[in-house]
Amino acid sequence: MRVGSKSMLGAAAGIAVVWMVAVACVSAQAPKPAAPAAAAPAQVPGSNQLLAENVFKNVTVLRGIPVDEFMGTMGVFSAALGISCEDCHTASSNDWANYATDTSPRKMMARQMVVMMTTLNKQFFGGRQVVTCYSCHRGALRPRVTPSLVQLYASVSADELDVLLPPAPPGTPTPAQIIEKYTKAVGASAAKLRSYTVKGSYTGYGPEGFPRPFELYANAPNQKALIVRDNEAGDSTTIFSGTAGWVSAPFRPVAVLELHGAELDSARADAEMMFPVNVNLKALTNLRSSIDFINDRTVLAVQGNKGNALVTMYFDEETGLMTRLVRSTGSPVGRLPVQTDFSDFRDVAGVKLPFKWTTTWLDGRANYEATEIQANVTIPATRFARPAPAKPY
Repeated sequence: MRVGSKSMLGAAAGIAVVWMVAVACVSAQAPKPAAPAAAAPAQVPGSNQLLAENVFKNVTVLRGIPVDEFMGTMGVFSAALGISCEDCHTASSNDWANYATDTSPRKMMARQMVVMMTTLNKQFFGGRQVVTCYSCHRGALRPRVTPSLVQLYASVSADELDVLLPPAPPGTPTPAQIIEKYTKAVGASAAKLRSYTVKGSYTGYGPEGFPRPFELYANAPNQKALIVRDNEAGDSTTIFSGTAGWVSAPFRPVAVLELHGAELDSARADAEMMFPVNVNLKALTNLRSSIDFINDRTVLAVQGNKGNALVTMYFDEETGLMTRLVRSTGSPVGRLPVQTDFSDFRDVAGVKLPFKWTTTWLDGRANYEATEIQANVTIPATRFARPAPAKPY
């Protein structure tokens, strides 16, 4: 669902909810015979992770991938083509399992395009994901044939940062130097921060522009629970328990979606970065650094891997504080970035923490403004347990 779309329902919980795009436009990949109706529920071997064809009807191409990855893939289609769910799907209710049963010409063409993209990558790039939906469409339903003179001579925004860092220019500080400056900037008391709770106001999806209360609970070293309250539709909840992750939200195809693979790695990184002490040389693997710009300010970037997720931390060159965190995971048709921008840093128990942050993903944007942060409080373990399905109060 595109940013600002009037047809998006419910509240998005922001961080770690790339899957929350409504089933956007195709069930993707080359036409293949559908699985027999009597087949056993499709699951990832050795786990309880459901596959896309087990939850959705008429999945003929993206078979064999987990549901959370499938939902992220729908987000790539929506963002790459600049369309919304209803542009490809028709439904008169929230019957998500049967939302994609039609075989419209647009969806049939989309399947062929995914096959073409996959073939190009296999034949010319050794199977690496070099060509994606966005490579040609760039947010338009139909790729341009004629070069745009307007785009050619328009100024390029300095904030158009790619997921992959540019090569580091000479003199770029090392990851160790950047992180050392950050450690000093957040305060020596960061090592004593064992938990904190946040209350504040959320604006984003749901009733357009209507603020709702949110609560955030963080427990060291890597437990996090984010709850956006909505007494009409039901709460949106994102939880990482330290080992498992879930998303519960209204109007979703899976009432409580369990995260796996790269999505779980991404959620783990997000939860860990809640505590400044976790921002160290061991936080990520394959560390590299570079220099870039955000809002005309120089930032020092440190990028690495958290399992199958790619994580980039951007630190203001002047203050040393982390002003942006980007987490990216793969999908069959392109990468799924989740970006969080931090601001309004204030002292909380001797540690500088952000009181404002904005999370942006392929399908929307969520703004959070804290009104109260309490440090080193006891948080019940139940806060980080699997959430219940969302329902109105």
